[in-house]
Amino acid sequence: MHTSPSIRKVFEGVATRKMHRLFNRHRGDPAMAEGEGQHLFAGEWFETNEREHDYMLEILPPLFMRADMFAMREFMTGSVTSIFFALTIDGKRRWFHGYCDLSDRLSPERMKAAIIEHESRPVHAMTRDERLDHIWSSTHDDYRGYAGERWPQAMRGRRTVLVYAGQSGTVLKLLDDLTEAEIAAKLPVQFRHLPETAAA
Repeated sequence: MHTSPSIRKVFEGVATRKMHRLFNRHRGDPAMAEGEGQHLFAGEWFETNEREHDYMLEILPPLFMRADMFAMREFMTGSVTSIFFALTIDGKRRWFHGYCDLSDRLSPERMKAAIIEHESRPVHAMTRDERLDHIWSSTHDDYRGYAGERWPQAMRGRRTVLVYAGQSGTVLKLLDDLTEAEIAAKLPVQFRHLPETAAA
Protein backbone atom coordinates (compact mmCIF):
# COMPACT_ATOMS: atom_id res chain seq x y z
CA MET A 1 0.00 0.00 0.00
CA HIS A 2 1.32 3.45 -0.90
CA THR A 3 1.80 5.89 1.98
CA SER A 4 1.42 9.55 1.00
CA PRO A 5 4.22 11.79 2.30
CA SER A 6 3.28 14.87 4.26
CA ILE A 7 2.97 17.95 2.06
CA ARG A 8 4.96 20.77 3.64
CA LYS A 9 6.17 24.26 2.86
CA VAL A 10 9.95 24.50 3.37
CA PHE A 11 10.68 28.16 2.65
CA GLU A 12 8.70 31.30 3.49
CA GLY A 13 8.59 33.99 0.82
CA VAL A 14 9.52 33.77 -2.84
CA ALA A 15 12.69 31.79 -3.57
CA THR A 16 14.37 33.40 -6.56
CA ARG A 17 18.16 33.11 -6.43
CA LYS A 18 17.78 30.60 -3.57
CA MET A 19 15.75 28.16 -5.66
CA HIS A 20 18.73 26.06 -6.72
CA ARG A 21 20.02 25.93 -3.14
CA LEU A 22 16.62 24.65 -2.05
CA PHE A 23 16.89 21.84 -4.60
CA ASN A 24 19.97 20.65 -2.67
CA ARG A 25 18.81 21.32 0.88
CA HIS A 26 19.26 17.65 1.84
CA ARG A 27 22.80 17.35 0.52
CA GLY A 28 24.82 15.65 3.24
CA ASP A 29 21.89 13.80 4.78
CA PRO A 30 22.99 10.22 5.60
CA ALA A 31 19.88 8.87 3.83
CA MET A 32 21.07 10.43 0.55
CA ALA A 33 24.43 8.66 0.84
CA GLU A 34 22.57 5.37 1.32
CA GLY A 35 20.33 6.01 -1.71
CA GLU A 36 17.22 6.29 0.46
CA GLY A 37 16.39 9.98 0.06
CA GLN A 38 12.87 9.78 -1.40
CA HIS A 39 11.20 10.51 1.94
CA LEU A 40 13.36 13.64 2.37
CA PHE A 41 12.07 15.32 -0.79
CA ALA A 42 8.58 13.96 -1.50
CA GLY A 43 5.95 16.48 -0.42
CA GLU A 44 8.23 19.53 -0.07
CA TRP A 45 7.22 22.77 -1.79
CA PHE A 46 8.10 26.46 -1.96
CA GLU A 47 7.15 29.53 -3.96
CA THR A 48 9.29 30.77 -6.84
CA ASN A 49 8.70 33.35 -9.57
CA GLU A 50 7.64 33.37 -13.22
CA ARG A 51 11.16 33.75 -14.57
CA GLU A 52 12.50 30.72 -12.71
CA HIS A 53 9.38 28.70 -13.59
CA ASP A 54 9.79 29.48 -17.30
CA TYR A 55 13.53 28.86 -17.20
CA MET A 56 12.97 25.36 -15.82
CA LEU A 57 10.34 24.68 -18.49
CA GLU A 58 12.87 25.49 -21.21
CA ILE A 59 15.71 23.28 -19.90
CA LEU A 60 14.32 19.96 -21.16
CA PRO A 61 11.05 18.80 -22.65
CA PRO A 62 8.83 18.09 -19.63
CA LEU A 63 7.90 14.57 -18.57
CA PHE A 64 4.28 15.74 -18.71
CA MET A 65 2.56 19.09 -18.99
CA ARG A 66 -0.93 20.20 -17.98
CA ALA A 67 -2.59 23.61 -18.03
CA ASP A 68 -1.21 24.64 -14.63
CA MET A 69 1.77 22.32 -14.04
CA PHE A 70 4.64 20.45 -15.63
CA ALA A 71 7.02 17.73 -14.41
CA MET A 72 10.78 17.66 -14.89
CA ARG A 73 12.04 14.71 -16.91
CA GLU A 74 15.03 14.14 -14.60
CA PHE A 75 14.23 12.54 -11.25
CA MET A 76 15.75 13.78 -8.00
CA THR A 77 15.75 10.36 -6.39
CA GLY A 78 13.81 7.19 -7.08
CA SER A 79 10.37 8.17 -8.44
CA VAL A 80 10.49 11.72 -6.99
CA THR A 81 10.75 14.61 -9.43
CA SER A 82 10.17 18.35 -9.57
CA ILE A 83 6.71 19.64 -10.43
CA PHE A 84 6.32 23.33 -11.27
CA PHE A 85 2.94 24.98 -10.79
CA ALA A 86 1.48 28.21 -12.21
CA LEU A 87 -1.57 28.91 -10.04
CA THR A 88 -4.04 31.72 -9.61
CA ILE A 89 -4.65 32.28 -5.89
CA ASP A 90 -6.98 35.04 -4.70
CA GLY A 91 -6.93 36.53 -8.19
CA LYS A 92 -3.13 36.70 -8.40
CA ARG A 93 -0.87 34.54 -10.61
CA ARG A 94 1.86 32.78 -8.59
CA TRP A 95 4.48 30.08 -9.25
CA PHE A 96 5.55 27.15 -7.10
CA HIS A 97 7.92 24.19 -7.08
CA GLY A 98 7.21 20.89 -5.35
CA TYR A 99 8.67 17.41 -5.19
CA CYS A 100 6.13 14.70 -5.99
CA ASP A 101 6.52 10.94 -5.84
CA LEU A 102 5.14 9.86 -9.20
CA SER A 103 4.70 6.28 -8.03
CA ASP A 104 1.47 7.85 -6.74
CA ARG A 105 -0.13 9.33 -9.87
CA LEU A 106 -2.41 11.61 -7.80
CA SER A 107 0.44 13.26 -5.90
CA PRO A 108 0.73 16.34 -8.19
CA GLU A 109 -2.99 17.13 -7.81
CA ARG A 110 -2.81 16.64 -4.04
CA MET A 111 0.16 18.97 -3.83
CA LYS A 112 -1.59 21.58 -5.97
CA ALA A 113 -4.66 21.45 -3.68
CA ALA A 114 -2.46 21.71 -0.56
CA ILE A 115 -0.58 24.74 -1.92
CA ILE A 116 -3.81 26.53 -2.82
CA GLU A 117 -5.34 25.75 0.59
CA HIS A 118 -2.22 26.91 2.45
CA GLU A 119 -1.77 30.12 0.47
CA SER A 120 -5.49 31.01 0.59
CA ARG A 121 -5.62 31.17 4.39
CA PRO A 122 -7.02 34.51 5.57
CA VAL A 123 -4.26 34.95 8.19
CA HIS A 124 -0.59 34.59 7.28
CA ALA A 125 0.86 32.21 9.87
CA MET A 126 3.58 29.57 10.21
CA THR A 127 3.66 26.27 12.07
CA ARG A 128 6.68 25.43 14.22
CA ASP A 129 7.76 22.89 11.58
CA GLU A 130 7.53 25.57 8.85
CA ARG A 131 9.68 27.89 10.98
CA LEU A 132 12.29 25.17 11.46
CA ASP A 133 12.24 24.27 7.76
CA HIS A 134 12.68 27.93 6.82
CA ILE A 135 15.68 28.16 9.15
CA TRP A 136 17.17 24.99 7.65
CA SER A 137 16.52 26.16 4.08
CA SER A 138 18.04 29.60 4.61
CA THR A 139 21.08 28.58 6.72
CA HIS A 140 24.35 28.30 4.82
CA ASP A 141 25.84 24.79 4.55
CA ASP A 142 28.78 25.88 6.74
CA TYR A 143 26.42 26.48 9.68
CA ARG A 144 24.21 23.42 9.46
CA GLY A 145 24.76 19.67 9.25
CA TYR A 146 23.82 16.29 10.66
CA ALA A 147 24.54 14.75 14.04
CA GLY A 148 27.48 12.40 13.62
CA GLU A 149 29.47 9.91 15.68
CA ARG A 150 30.06 12.32 18.57
CA TRP A 151 26.31 12.39 19.26
CA PRO A 152 24.36 9.68 21.13
CA GLN A 153 23.21 6.90 18.80
CA ALA A 154 19.53 7.96 18.99
CA MET A 155 20.38 11.45 17.70
CA ARG A 156 22.69 10.53 14.83
CA GLY A 157 21.57 11.67 11.40
CA ARG A 158 19.27 14.39 12.76
CA ARG A 159 19.65 17.97 11.49
CA THR A 160 21.87 20.36 13.45
CA VAL A 161 22.47 24.12 13.32
CA LEU A 162 24.90 26.50 14.97
CA VAL A 163 23.28 28.86 17.48
CA TYR A 164 24.63 31.69 19.59
CA ALA A 165 24.45 30.68 23.27
CA GLY A 166 25.55 33.87 25.02
CA GLN A 167 28.64 33.39 27.19
CA SER A 168 29.06 29.85 25.85
CA GLY A 169 29.56 31.30 22.36
CA THR A 170 28.37 29.41 19.30
CA VAL A 171 27.20 25.85 19.89
CA LEU A 172 25.86 23.05 17.69
CA LYS A 173 22.29 22.10 18.50
CA LEU A 174 19.64 19.77 17.07
CA LEU A 175 17.31 21.79 14.84
CA ASP A 176 14.24 20.23 16.45
CA ASP A 177 15.45 21.27 19.92
CA LEU A 178 15.68 25.02 19.24
CA THR A 179 13.86 27.12 21.80
CA GLU A 180 11.27 29.69 20.75
CA ALA A 181 13.83 32.46 21.43
CA GLU A 182 16.45 30.71 19.26
CA ILE A 183 13.90 30.23 16.47
CA ALA A 184 12.94 33.90 16.61
CA ALA A 185 16.60 34.95 16.51
CA LYS A 186 17.22 32.88 13.37
CA LEU A 187 14.09 33.97 11.47
CA PRO A 188 14.04 37.12 9.34
CA VAL A 189 12.43 40.02 11.21
CA GLN A 190 9.28 39.97 9.06
CA PHE A 191 8.51 36.36 10.10
CA ARG A 192 9.29 36.56 13.83
CA HIS A 193 5.89 37.80 14.93
CA LEU A 194 3.66 35.77 12.63
CA PRO A 195 1.10 33.77 14.59
CA GLU A 196 1.82 30.08 14.99
CA THR A 197 -0.69 27.65 13.56
CA ALA A 198 -1.21 23.99 14.31
CA ALA A 199 0.02 21.65 11.59
CA ALA A 200 -2.74 20.89 9.08
